[in-house]
Amino acid sequence: MATVSLRQITKRYGDQTAVKNLDLDIEDKEFMVLVGASGCGKSTTLRMVAGLETITDGQLLIDGIDVTEAEPRQRDIAMVFQSYALYPHMTAYMNMAFGLMKTSSLSKDEIRSRVMEAADILNIHELLERKPKEMSGGQRQRVAIGRALVRKPKVYLFDEPLSNLDAKLRSHMRAELKRLHGELGITVIYVTHDQVEAMTLGSRIAVMADGRIQQLGKPMDVYRNPCNLFVASFIGAPEMNMLHCGFDGTGVGHPAFLSPIQVEAQHATTGHSSVLLGVRPEEINLAPVGQGNMTGRVQRIELLGPEALAELHVGEDRLIARIRVDQVPPVGTDVGLVIDKNRICLFNADSGEAINI
Repeated sequence: MATVSLRQITKRYGDQTAVKNLDLDIEDKEFMVLVGASGCGKSTTLRMVAGLETITDGQLLIDGIDVTEAEPRQRDIAMVFQSYALYPHMTAYMNMAFGLMKTSSLSKDEIRSRVMEAADILNIHELLERKPKEMSGGQRQRVAIGRALVRKPKVYLFDEPLSNLDAKLRSHMRAELKRLHGELGITVIYVTHDQVEAMTLGSRIAVMADGRIQQLGKPMDVYRNPCNLFVASFIGAPEMNMLHCGFDGTGVGHPAFLSPIQVEAQHATTGHSSVLLGVRPEEINLAPVGQGNMTGRVQRIELLGPEALAELHVGEDRLIARIRVDQVPPVGTDVGLVIDKNRICLFNADSGEAINI
């Protein structure tokens, strides 16, 4: 496989800048996920790696070789598209073999061997003589992945490949992609707007907004320690709760708190500053009134099978707690809320940047 390095990559369309000075090093055999909302620049970045979009400024290296100006076929990459992009008049076998027939010097026997090997990996032997119109969405996606596998490229690129599938099939295909990555040891760059895909698939994830990487790291590191308010709100469903608080560098206060939450800031601020206290829904536990850190009133309950989401009003703020279904309190009642200070995050209310504690 290969490493991929993006060095100060920029993409402009006239006066509009889609990607701004992006730096990213992807390791050999890594599963890198670019995640963000529509228009954040993630697909444009992927298409620049593929050679489908020209790079306005910056440098792209694959395995240490500068391919910034190279044609797509010279980059030794394979791409799986959201739309599958299969030839409708060809069988699955021909869809997988056609590229090799046109661009490689492999014999017919060698091409057949590669197609059969990919069919074994993806368990699609029964589809080889079918045309795309005779397949389900999940089957077409497997064939599209098979077409990439037979190439045996240095880098595999995936552009929102599961977005057209239903929820159950997406879950199944996520597991299949994770298995393939583990078994084949391939280098993958994967684009998605779905944070569940990012969290479950990525060795590391790069959260993007406005053409820039906001935070790069292992999925759970990003989830637990977001670097700013955008990442805190984008990663996590429901998103991280925010409470408007005062902060004197050692204690976080709120009108509804029974007592300040004591913290040690690595970069303490002087005086009482306005901060946002962030806490994930699963880190809020319910208790009898008068116990815990504060009191909240139950406004709404959303049942999700074995668990529930409780909407709670704490003064002017609104919180969501993820609780067991057997802990659900009646709507309209007051409950105590317990927050573990080791699981909270603090953010500067003006800049939105995280305060290290």
